[in-house]
Amino acid sequence: MYRIVSARFLAENIKKFEIDAPRIAKKRKAGQFVMLRVGNSGERIPLTIAGSDPEKGTITIIAQGAGKTTHELNAKEAGDTITDIVGPLGTPSHIENFGTAVSIGGGVGTAIAYPTAVALKEAGNHVITINGARSRDMVILEEEMKSVSDEAYITTDDGSYGFHGFVTQKLQELIDSGRKIDYVLAIGPIPMMRAVAEVTRPHGITTVVSLNPIMVDGTGMCGGCRVTVGDELRFACVDGPEFDAHKVDFSNLGDRNKIYQEEEQESDDDYRHSCRLDSHA
Repeated sequence: MYRIVSARFLAENIKKFEIDAPRIAKKRKAGQFVMLRVGNSGERIPLTIAGSDPEKGTITIIAQGAGKTTHELNAKEAGDTITDIVGPLGTPSHIENFGTAVSIGGGVGTAIAYPTAVALKEAGNHVITINGARSRDMVILEEEMKSVSDEAYITTDDGSYGFHGFVTQKLQELIDSGRKIDYVLAIGPIPMMRAVAEVTRPHGITTVVSLNPIMVDGTGMCGGCRVTVGDELRFACVDGPEFDAHKVDFSNLGDRNKIYQEEEQESDDDYRHSCRLDSHA
């Protein structure tokens, strides 16, 4: 059992947890993730490690309630426990002094982009961050991203805060201004990562995306997380989760992530219905 030290919502359906996991906290590196199981009969889900405190022995994860398991997790509070957490898993982010590095987070993807932005700054890069959200009340980790940025931009789809538009439009604006950009990391919904790849492709800018396909064990045994990168079939859990954005087959990734869409929706509906019955009782 893993004890939750603190828990608070950052935005609607997006919750930040600090969890007692000293061995993971000591070894984790930027870009790695954990496989988490909320209860004894629950499924395993991958969540990126957003941060850690080796002295306290805690790790930080941020979850968006999108299905049964993440809604169950977000119902947890400080003092509650989580049945299983396995990690750190995955290949850490490749970090070096690229020069000017742009870290882009779309929605809850900002939680995944943040630890890599920290590592890029520590490596001596000029770090530009672009934090995108649907609206002002969905912006997360604004101050944290600013603290590791030489330049920080917020974009909102509805224009309620910061730049009115998508992260790709802000990135294109930076490129069009003549800025020399050496490296781009983009993490968020599949359409967003695909769009970023198409913005940087004509300019030959090294672009990396962090993929989150369906995973079962996170150790390369099940093959559920296979993705097509160039002419190769790769396992996101052990070969990734970060890959060259210009080689990822995003269409295949999107199709594979929809395989269990109906079952996932049915499971989430059943969970929400039982929760309503419990509240009435």
